[in-house]
Amino acid sequence: GVLDVRLAAVASRTGRRAERYLQERRDQLGEFASFAEPGSVAKLLEHGVDFVCVATPDDRHFEAAQAALEAGKHTLIEKPSVLSLDQLDELCRIARENNVLAKVVYHKLLDPDHKKLRTLVVDGQLQHVNHGYCSLLEPKQISGSQFAEWIQGRNPGTYVAVHYLKLIDFSFGGKLRTVTCTGQRGIVGPADGDTWDSTQLRLVYEYDDGRQAAFDIHTSWVTPDNFPGYVEQEVQFRFDNGVWNGHSRKRGVECTVEGKTPFELKISMNNHYNGTFVEPDGRRTQRGYGIEVIERFVREVGYVEFGGPSDERPQRLEEIRSLAYNDLSADRQVVAAVQAMEAILARHAAGRPDSVVRVNDERGGLVLYEPGQATPEVLYQPEV
Repeated sequence: GVLDVRLAAVASRTGRRAERYLQERRDQLGEFASFAEPGSVAKLLEHGVDFVCVATPDDRHFEAAQAALEAGKHTLIEKPSVLSLDQLDELCRIARENNVLAKVVYHKLLDPDHKKLRTLVVDGQLQHVNHGYCSLLEPKQISGSQFAEWIQGRNPGTYVAVHYLKLIDFSFGGKLRTVTCTGQRGIVGPADGDTWDSTQLRLVYEYDDGRQAAFDIHTSWVTPDNFPGYVEQEVQFRFDNGVWNGHSRKRGVECTVEGKTPFELKISMNNHYNGTFVEPDGRRTQRGYGIEVIERFVREVGYVEFGGPSDERPQRLEEIRSLAYNDLSADRQVVAAVQAMEAILARHAAGRPDSVVRVNDERGGLVLYEPGQATPEVLYQPEV
């Protein structure tokens, strides 16, 4: 049946953006509560919400998601879900104990181009990936203004490389074997500091036939603000029998408006992600795969809670948990790569570059090998 889903409450640091959003959209959304720090998350959870979306900075996802799940709320976490496998294990445990969903936003899996890529792989038309290259380069306004409050000590790899980590992991399968990473500093922060302008991440996967594939993911948040598109992003994957080239900025549309492009409006635009439109019937709408990923989660929650008799809820819950594209329990190799990258960059910032993290070797699940050190460090003992 039809469910009426309304925005009930927002928890944020200052409440300013929520208030601005309310003023702009009150006629469409109606009223919603806005809670600011201190104690904003606790106040939101006491407000009677049915599910929670966590869109805090990368290194603050865990605490907010933990609180929501402990309160028995279905929870959708913006990527990256968490920064370590210990955190992932804990959230999965809480979700199971409280019989609720814990899901992750990976909207690139719903990009029509990426869905077509996976279709060709599933159908066997593209056979055995050999290597891949992905890039996602964001403008300086991200690191310099929009996210400046939390950017110190962080890196663009954890922030956006996870899009491609999940695309690779979900589309091609396999077992993650090694992670290496390097990066550059000096624009967002000091050249010898711990805030990164750009990162270059390499993953090696192994498949059931014993063959391997390497994937390089380059990210940054220091592209000039007058770049013709908001984000520069592309993928290339080579297979035994073919090549897939995808450019997510150059999708066939360019627009120039005097006095507006390329700052207020971008010359090349992605109308598939989060577009605003005037429909033929005159309605103004906002749609795209960036919105679809949230809508799907809401539909999944609705199915669990209202999709049949109450005594069959456990079966519906397990059915939705089995969806590997967004379930937190299916995020292990992505989080393993994130934890490895964070550890490698931390040592690099401390003057010790070029570490390698091996996955599921004889010493543990995540093991960091540092040049010049005889004893490796076990980052995570259980099997990944």
